[in-house]
Amino acid sequence: MSTIKGRRSDATKEAILAAARELFASDGYERATIRAIAASAGIDPAMVMRYFENKEKLFAAAAEFDLRIPDLAGTPLDQIGVRIAGHVLDRWDGDETLMALLRAAVTHQAAADRMLEIFATQLGPAVVAIAPDDAPTRAGLIATQVLGLALTRYVLRLPPVTAMDRDTVVAWLGPTLQNYLTGPRPGAD
Repeated sequence: MSTIKGRRSDATKEAILAAARELFASDGYERATIRAIAASAGIDPAMVMRYFENKEKLFAAAAEFDLRIPDLAGTPLDQIGVRIAGHVLDRWDGDETLMALLRAAVTHQAAADRMLEIFATQLGPAVVAIAPDDAPTRAGLIATQVLGLALTRYVLRLPPVTAMDRDTVVAWLGPTLQNYLTGPRPGAD
């Protein structure tokens, strides 16, 4: 009996998370409500509170995002920027969790903190392996580019950016990421 209840409980929790991701992505953090999320999941709002306690904790659970940074060890040093550019496009294309994080991070501190944590814990170590002395600065600059691209391509849907195919975006973005990774530090002689 407890196994059936456990499976039902897991299914309910997953339905809540799926509905939350969808509504946070489409409506943003502020406009997505517990009631709307519950309605989308086909359950009573009290169940959302039972599993997640409050909207902030629900968002934190729904905003789990793995950048899935590839192992760059076998990539020629001069091709890492292009590899990362291609990876972020492939990884983020159509990902509702990313959309939710981006929309919410602009107006909600908990979401911004979550985004910072994701980049620090996932991108940071990959950059340390390439440029250990300047890793935080270089990782931060890479984040400016990939987050800016994600915001303009997937959230704002800026026509010139959305009109570009994957290879064109990679051709533009790759060299910039490469410079941030391996280029000389400005002012260094």
